[in-house]
Amino acid sequence: MVADNQQSMEEDDLVAKYAAEAKVAMSAEAAKRIAETVDPVEEARLRSTSLLTLLYTPEMVPALLARLGDVRAALDGHGGGIAVSKLDWAEGESESLDLVLDLTGACLSCGAAPGTLEGVRTDLEGDSEISRVRFDKALLETFDELGREFILAHGAVEFV
Repeated sequence: MVADNQQSMEEDDLVAKYAAEAKVAMSAEAAKRIAETVDPVEEARLRSTSLLTLLYTPEMVPALLARLGDVRAALDGHGGGIAVSKLDWAEGESESLDLVLDLTGACLSCGAAPGTLEGVRTDLEGDSEISRVRFDKALLETFDELGREFILAHGAVEFV
């Protein structure tokens, strides 16, 4: 019994090690792909510009995209993007935004959309000027019934 537990722990450690290595490799590949398609000076400028000064300007979506991590490679590489459906001031002590986003382009009805949506939400909510990211419920209509059920059950995002 002790030997079985030891073997199971060793297998778990090996799986965790390979998962960590895969994550590092995927992040490196994503960074490489993003670097091939963006102007690093413009990206740095957009990342350092307050979103609060870009409200309702054509630079708002590019500034949001500049704040994305690995998920940006999937959006850019697959011909998709994001759009702001609604934005409000978040309730609270600091000035921050409550965003409702939509996917655009090839990202609509993609089987990877649940992961994409979660990645977008996680990355953007990591920005101090964004308190919450939700998604437009109209996005759900772009999926077939099975896709809608899957995204609602496994998407880890909220639709409004």
